Amino acid sequence: MKILVATEKPFAPVAVKGIKEVVEAGSHELVLVEKGTKADMIAAVADAAGLIVRSDKVDKEVFDAAKLLKVVVRAGAGYDNIDLAEATAHGVCVMNTPGQNANAVAELVLGMMVTLIRNRYNGTSGTELLGKTLGIHAFGAVGRNVARIAKGFGMKVSAFDPWVKDEAMIAEGVEPIHNLEDLYKNNQFVSLHIPATPETKKSVGLRLVEMMPKGAVLINAARKEVIDEESLAEAFEARPDFRYIADVKPDNAAELEEKYGDRVFFTPKKMGAQTAEANINAGLAAANQVVAHLKDGFNRFQVNK
Repeated sequence: MKILVATEKPFAPVAVKGIKEVVEAGSHELVLVEKGTKADMIAAVADAAGLIVRSDKVDKEVFDAAKLLKVVVRAGAGYDNIDLAEATAHGVCVMNTPGQNANAVAELVLGMMVTLIRNRYNGTSGTELLGKTLGIHAFGAVGRNVARIAKGFGMKVSAFDPWVKDEAMIAEGVEPIHNLEDLYKNNQFVSLHIPATPETKKSVGLRLVEMMPKGAVLINAARKEVIDEESLAEAFEARPDFRYIADVKPDNAAELEEKYGDRVFFTPKKMGAQTAEANINAGLAAANQVVAHLKDGFNRFQVNK
């Protein structure tokens, strides 16, 4: 059977080599479409049984064209680029590869924090992370790695996640918080790791930021949709001490940078998973999951119903 890898942002060559080996070991044919358009994906997916993507959009148009498609794997944790309802309607299993890029994202979070509090290394005196409080909003794979690294800096770490048992957090040296407002009230730094869902979209803005202690810093390495951008702009006015870091540029990034300068820091594009190691890990995991699904229906990481 044919397995298509369609990626606007290509996998590293070593990852492609590994994916090819996994696919061919499963007696399948690998077809690679790199830096292609959506039209290229639609043409190539017509006779594919499996599809591997990164941040590429997989919508109704793609599913309608993919008459033989059985499984789509998003090489990464987030999957809001895939229309799950359409996948289900077309009888296609959708999986992600949770945890494969978690360390890469977590290292970027702490790196951005250091960059901000050291004033972008401009020669002026900054502050330290030692002894500061960090709240983690969602304690999944990325959140756990953020906690691990932050504790190495000597930070006091707590987390809010109603889906994770207290014992799991305590075992990792993290204080469980049972109320979202308390997470923001008790932490100078808050790092977002929530998915973009109908419940979370535009859920973080002025109301929560106003609760944070003096010197508040909000870090977003999740999705830009979880931020209420208009409300966040109000937070900058209401809180002259407030700063915002994001690996996902807001739509009003230019305005925020012009008005608030060093109080904001945005990566030029989403960089969380952009390491050689994460690239390889996610690609190989995706290949193994596609092959396993086509062989025996493996669906451990299925995200649609």
